[in-house]
Amino acid sequence: MSLCYPSNLITLHSPKHQSLSFTFSSESSHFIKLLKVSSTPHKPIKFSRETLKLSASLTPSQAVNTTPSSYRNKNPKDVNVLVVGSTGYIGKFVVTELVKRGFNVIAVAREKSGTKGSNDKDATLSQLRGANVCFSDVTNLDNLEESLNSLGVSFDVVVSCLASRNGGVKDSWKIDYEATKNSLVAGRKRGASHFVLLSAICVQKPLLEFQRAKLKFEEELMKEAEEDEGFSYSIVRPTAFFKSLGGQVELVKDGKPYVMFGDGRLCACKPISEPDLASFIVDCVLSEDKINKVLPIGGPGKALTPLEQGEMLFKLVGKKPNFLKVPIGIMDFAIGVLDNLVKVFPSLEDAAEFGKIGRYYAVESMLILDPETGEYSAEKTPSYGNDTLEDFFARVLREGMAGQELGEQIMF
Repeated sequence: MSLCYPSNLITLHSPKHQSLSFTFSSESSHFIKLLKVSSTPHKPIKFSRETLKLSASLTPSQAVNTTPSSYRNKNPKDVNVLVVGSTGYIGKFVVTELVKRGFNVIAVAREKSGTKGSNDKDATLSQLRGANVCFSDVTNLDNLEESLNSLGVSFDVVVSCLASRNGGVKDSWKIDYEATKNSLVAGRKRGASHFVLLSAICVQKPLLEFQRAKLKFEEELMKEAEEDEGFSYSIVRPTAFFKSLGGQVELVKDGKPYVMFGDGRLCACKPISEPDLASFIVDCVLSEDKINKVLPIGGPGKALTPLEQGEMLFKLVGKKPNFLKVPIGIMDFAIGVLDNLVKVFPSLEDAAEFGKIGRYYAVESMLILDPETGEYSAEKTPSYGNDTLEDFFARVLREGMAGQELGEQIMF
């Protein structure tokens, strides 16, 4: 049975506005890696048997008020926010930011979360401290609804940070579309009147399965809002994350060349830090100017090409620039071979998709795409936040990539 309980003291608000309190004791460089492979603080929580018994005995709610909410007029402490994808790379930052701003956060997590299920329940509860953690399976609608029913509360907002673990064909449709839709259905049944979706700026030019899956859900989310005036959405499409650009920092520090495809000017981005992105996503919970909008977003400063990123990195380490330029044709050849092999060996479908993902990020900019000209525009790509890529590189040079591991999402 799925269990839902808070990682510390938290107050949830029922549909009848009664408080229910619980206390318990208790980027392109990644394609090269792929080819190589192929060839406010809280005290620690202690959990007792009584904790689990109390959690399991919560009475399922038989009826939840789904009347459109005027939650934006409430204080954050009176707003219940359901977060799915809460243990994902961005989801963890979003939960932290929501808790910091005083919202009542209900975070859905797998019983075994993290890379390859490396985190158990205790680790997840510690990671999501301040949130009410609900262990469930978002890929199974019945399981998710049973878990949420056990809380006996309604939700004002759903925030989805779900993302395919690896970009594979089946996983993309299972997570980016089906699981995300499950969170919409379950949230709507329990009163949610706003949905904040973490998408990706690259869906502007959909050539990959995970992009198509994300777009299909975006379309259905927009349709939901068109058919119900009491429901709204905010679709956030960020540019590249800092972690996606940090894979070569240690290599350059050790005297290795900086690897890039073509002349290093094929793709550019306005990278955004994870805390800055989380802050923008949480802004969407209450900001009326972000209602029913697709919101592309990048970090501060100018757009940077791989060549400029490499030059910045060499300057920080105090070494003369040394670049290894890889022809795009090598990727095209590998993808062509894999596409042909898939016809004979269908099990290679994901390997072929990974190759296409690598090529996409090697040649396509993560910026606003002008549909009329087909060109990417740095000027039209909004900026947000204060964290810069240069500061991130400097920190990684000092402290390493701990906490920035790509994990299962090796291509993102």
